[in-house]
Amino acid sequence: MAAKKVAPRPSLGTLVLAAQLLDGIWPVFALLGWEEVAIVPGITTVTPLDFRWYPYTHSLLAALVWAGLTAGIYFVLRRDPSGARWLAALVVSHWLLDLIAHRPDLPLWPGSPRFGLGLWNSLPATLIVEFGLFGLGAWIYASETRARDRWGTILFWGFVVVLVALYLGAVFGPPPPSVKALALSGILGWLLVAWAYWIDRHRVAVRTAAVQA
Repeated sequence: MAAKKVAPRPSLGTLVLAAQLLDGIWPVFALLGWEEVAIVPGITTVTPLDFRWYPYTHSLLAALVWAGLTAGIYFVLRRDPSGARWLAALVVSHWLLDLIAHRPDLPLWPGSPRFGLGLWNSLPATLIVEFGLFGLGAWIYASETRARDRWGTILFWGFVVVLVALYLGAVFGPPPPSVKALALSGILGWLLVAWAYWIDRHRVAVRTAAVQA
């Protein structure tokens, strides 16, 4: 959401897609058996997930490859070099933020040593950092866009509320019943990308609106 300030041309849906791309692909790879996760309650304070093997989505090398593909496809379709660069940055930012949150389970490349600073080992610190970032992003997007109609307001604030509810459910709710259920719920996360596209159809960047006026 915050990226709308520096990349006004891409839809919010495209920005969300880029920021969440690694987590969007990961459950598919997990279902196919290409990557491995286990549910181990207590492995961190915040999440029970033990990411044992996921170099094709969550190694730094993979993030750079996915970033290049995302930026390249967007540039071919939209001819917007600035937007393409910011989309690439969003894909890589996912890995960098995971580096702060995760325990040491993130590889640089398949088979490399794994890294993670372990923010998720502290529930208070996690809530402060993650809600702080989320609130800042929502505020920037709300400031950089305005609603075209009533739906622009309803859809955006509904999106914010649902994301908060899903986050709280993940942190304070019971562990997933199985890896398959976890992966399927992750795939449903693509509905949030579709919702973000829907939001942007009913909102306009403030700078764009000023030029049109």
